Amino acid sequence: MTLLGIHHITAIAGDPQHTVEFYAEILGLRLVKQTVNYDDPGTYHLYFGDALGRPGTILTFFPWPGAPRGRHGVGQAAAVSFSIPADALGFWEDRLRSHAVTVERLESLFDEPILVFEDPDGLQLELVADPREALGHSWAAAPVPVAQAIRGFHSVALLEHAYEDTEAVLTQALGFRLVRSVGHRRRYVVGDGGLACWVDIVNAPDAPPGHVAVGTVHHVAWRTPDEETQQGWRRKILEEGLSVTPVRDRRYFKSIYFREPGGVLFEIATDDPGFAVDESPDALGAQLRLPPWLEPEREALTARLPRLRVPQPGPR
Repeated sequence: MTLLGIHHITAIAGDPQHTVEFYAEILGLRLVKQTVNYDDPGTYHLYFGDALGRPGTILTFFPWPGAPRGRHGVGQAAAVSFSIPADALGFWEDRLRSHAVTVERLESLFDEPILVFEDPDGLQLELVADPREALGHSWAAAPVPVAQAIRGFHSVALLEHAYEDTEAVLTQALGFRLVRSVGHRRRYVVGDGGLACWVDIVNAPDAPPGHVAVGTVHHVAWRTPDEETQQGWRRKILEEGLSVTPVRDRRYFKSIYFREPGGVLFEIATDDPGFAVDESPDALGAQLRLPPWLEPEREALTARLPRLRVPQPGPR
């Protein structure tokens, strides 16, 4: 068994409309699904990704309007990094600044040119100039040119008091391999080393513990191809002495959840069936979709949820 990389990353947002405007209109990701948090149906669950919401491109949000900001700290995914073409850094620096986003151009510890910025709720984001070719599937109807578009995830960084216990789970249980270590940062790879296959551990022994609320990552989900392999992972995680949930039906994938020793909530999600299971590829994200067991509550849920304006495809 081997994991295939990042499936999706889920964060907490504030205002859902501001979230849609930032990720769809400024960053050019496609809103591929608007549904609800199945564990808290009075809350939206918004999915952003490439044209089809392929695994490795999906950033999702639970919007909590009016909730306080979270605290960035250890036991959290500290930064979400996207891959962009190597020559697109200037385009994105200009685009973000033209939308009044404060952005800083830096060089990462691994010698990668990056742009560092935050979303409207303070979630820490990076765009990484990635020289690798033929990564991802750009959305032709995106509001940014295909040649400069975000391809999908580059990596995710985990902030930890110490790396040893988390590294043991990554390498001994989940199949990651250490590929580079510089200073307080260590990088691991899983799968074929393509899109969304890297995770960094940032060692921060003096940092305060994080608190999950608005502007922070809720969990990181890893890819597995199917339910049979997922059951194998569940047995493996139990053998490692970690507590793991039963399989949960998320309609577009099946999920299991567990915490790694440093406190970050991990999920292992299946690639199938995908987001076209309940609407056509051309219509993804256009309307609120509910799973069959929540359809009887549609009227009540619609009355509670804020109304969303879904942006139209095309340049902006």
